[in-house]
Amino acid sequence: MGFFGTILFPFKWVVSWIMWIFHEGFVFLGMDAASGWTWTLSIIGLVIVIRAALIPVFVKQIKAQRGMQSLQPDLKKLQQKYKGKTDQLSRQAMTQEQMALYKKHGTNPFAACLPMLIQMPFFFALFQVLSGVSKASDDGTHIGALSADAIQQFDAASILGAPLSSSLLHGGTGGGQTAVVILSIIMIVAMTASQFITQKQIMSKNMSEEALASPFMKQQKMMLYILPLVFGIGGINFPIGVLIYWTTTNLWTMGQQFFVIRRMPTPGSPAAKAMAERRAKKGLPMVPLLGEKKTDTVEPAPVATKIQRQQPQRKNRKKR
Repeated sequence: MGFFGTILFPFKWVVSWIMWIFHEGFVFLGMDAASGWTWTLSIIGLVIVIRAALIPVFVKQIKAQRGMQSLQPDLKKLQQKYKGKTDQLSRQAMTQEQMALYKKHGTNPFAACLPMLIQMPFFFALFQVLSGVSKASDDGTHIGALSADAIQQFDAASILGAPLSSSLLHGGTGGGQTAVVILSIIMIVAMTASQFITQKQIMSKNMSEEALASPFMKQQKMMLYILPLVFGIGGINFPIGVLIYWTTTNLWTMGQQFFVIRRMPTPGSPAAKAMAERRAKKGLPMVPLLGEKKTDTVEPAPVATKIQRQQPQRKNRKKR
């Protein structure tokens, strides 16, 4: 076992254990233990567990992204301040001031990538589990929490005629190979399209004008096209089970982003304006948005209190 395998060893146990728990649960409900649909639902259950556990991290990611957007004007001023200064002291001073800005806004450039970074070990662990199924089945060994019998069941499992452990480059034989090619292409297209649509809807609906004009946004636009391309090319090596996992997690992300854009939009974005219009039509006040500064919220006008007018009294009042 190499260094990479040693790091992924506990993740392989977690991934295989969650899949086994779901598999046994579906078998208890009456599904066939060797059916590909039973194992497919187990993989989907794995996605639900991992993504549900990542919800608190996702909320932190939103706050970090909005913190990065709110500090863009200050960051631009800082870049103008040190423009053309290449000496060591100026670079060090700029770095210190930049870190102070991140601390002030409670964010950092890496916080936005946390959900993907946390999820990647589970993804690689699942890839190793599924890609090693055929060899483990031939050797009669187990993988993580999956026993030798469970491995043989999974190796024989298929959906729509395509084995879950097969990939586009390493498909089955005969009719099985055709089914693997067709299903793999469909899943790769679905995986890349869902990832592209998710990022596209964030940029078109949930970013302010300042954020769209920032240098950070230029990098995001490049990633919009690069990431789906990378996963699309890499997908030819992914077993169908891994493609099911990644497509499902992309669909989860798409739904999650749709909820955020509609209910918790970025201040100053088209989605925030649309939300304000919806609430105005219903006669509801605008609520503070997640990541919005207190100074950005409109405070209600003070209610005028009714003061009782005192009647003037004459000083030289005649006594009776």
